[in-house]
Amino acid sequence: MTDAAEVKNDISQNISRISSGGAGYVDARYYMEDSSETLVLYDGDLEANDTTVQSGVGVRVLWDGAWGFAATSDPSGLRSCFDKAAQNARTASELVKAPLFMGKRDPVRGSYSTPVEVDPFTVSLQDKLTFMTRLDNELKDEFILKRIVYANFMKKSIHFQNSEGSEIQKDLSHVFGMMMAMALDCDGEMQRRSMNLYSTGDGTAGWEMMTNPELFSGHAGRIKSELVELIKAPQLEHGRRSVILLPGQGHLQVHETIGHPLELDRILGYELSYAGGSFVDLDSFGKLQYGSEKLSVSSYGGIENSPGSFGFDDDGTLELDYLLIDRGLLVNALTSRAMVNEANEKAGREVFRQSGGAARATSFYKAPIDRMTNVNILPGTDGTLEDIIASTEDGIVVDNPVSWSIGSNREHFHFGCEIAWEIKDGKRTRILRNPTYQGHTLEFYRSLSAVGDRSTWKVEQVNNCGKGEPNQVMQIGHGVPVVKFDDVITGERK
Repeated sequence: MTDAAEVKNDISQNISRISSGGAGYVDARYYMEDSSETLVLYDGDLEANDTTVQSGVGVRVLWDGAWGFAATSDPSGLRSCFDKAAQNARTASELVKAPLFMGKRDPVRGSYSTPVEVDPFTVSLQDKLTFMTRLDNELKDEFILKRIVYANFMKKSIHFQNSEGSEIQKDLSHVFGMMMAMALDCDGEMQRRSMNLYSTGDGTAGWEMMTNPELFSGHAGRIKSELVELIKAPQLEHGRRSVILLPGQGHLQVHETIGHPLELDRILGYELSYAGGSFVDLDSFGKLQYGSEKLSVSSYGGIENSPGSFGFDDDGTLELDYLLIDRGLLVNALTSRAMVNEANEKAGREVFRQSGGAARATSFYKAPIDRMTNVNILPGTDGTLEDIIASTEDGIVVDNPVSWSIGSNREHFHFGCEIAWEIKDGKRTRILRNPTYQGHTLEFYRSLSAVGDRSTWKVEQVNNCGKGEPNQVMQIGHGVPVVKFDDVITGERK
């Protein structure tokens, strides 16, 4: 087996060799470890027990304005991997119409480790299954037809080097969990209630998150009791009313209609053939009123236990804390080094001062692209959920997505949710089935009338964000408080 220090030394030598041969920029990401474990209990039976372990090196070369990429899982093949990346870049440079460049930057040296109390990979399979079986047993009842308990653990150790002399070590750990119960309602349709592991934004991100009653393990009884009421509840009627989003739904609203349209590569048209574009353009920044003055959104890498926190991106840029939307005004995007330079050149002015540290790849054999980090609505001053309910004359509170349909440029949306609570004259009255709401993105955010305080703010975790060709599935975090929007189209016309 090749020693890790030897691999790092070979990477350094090959970076120097390719750079001296004429490349404008070279970097390499050495995944010393990339492990994943997924466990699924379906009606108490072990449906999935999947473990993957991989390692390898991904190499990027920028030559005359064009990227070339290659990867290998064979440490003895590093030289040929670098040569292939360089050849790919030279070939691409003959066709490129908009040359890319990284700009000049001083070397970056640093490290980042996800804070972990109990490494989930040190917990035995038996202990994990015993824990999951206990949750499954708590979900059981005669009226419940299907039960799912899901757990996913990830661990990555990544060493980064580039031709600027940067060296960065990252040790990342992620834990995801979900429980769901399903039952037939009074019309014979399947209804569900679910719970996803979330974080408060502080503390560690190990096995201890799964066993924490507040964050995950203590919610089975609540899910079951809400499902009992849901299957007997009336349907939400079509109409315009206020919509209060709990973080379980609010995070997906942010993800689809703020996060994705503010990824700079989408704005520049690089995702049109797969993930779509954006209604935002380069002239929007500093001018577009994205939402009401209550809307402030950040890209924040300092959340301790979020999968959107990784210290340094795959360009070697320090993960930053900056505003994307400032009191409703669009001010910045999710950016990487080359995309920032291309955007500024295309606009003929400085739209973006620096990279926002959003270049990310999901594995060693995928090239980095602009991805969400922690995209968060900042807490407001409108109090608790009950305070916001008390200020609502006619509305609904909704939680957890069931379905979603998003415009290709993220200009409009339609969401279906698991459950709604009706609000009349400042009080909850009853549960409603099959709630939906829809709107045009800018009109919707401009109707934002209340933002909950820090006590309502949760970091919801996403482990299945797909983007790019070939597709990359990325892990992300969204810190979201309770939020209220007014005069929203809700329910379906009969």
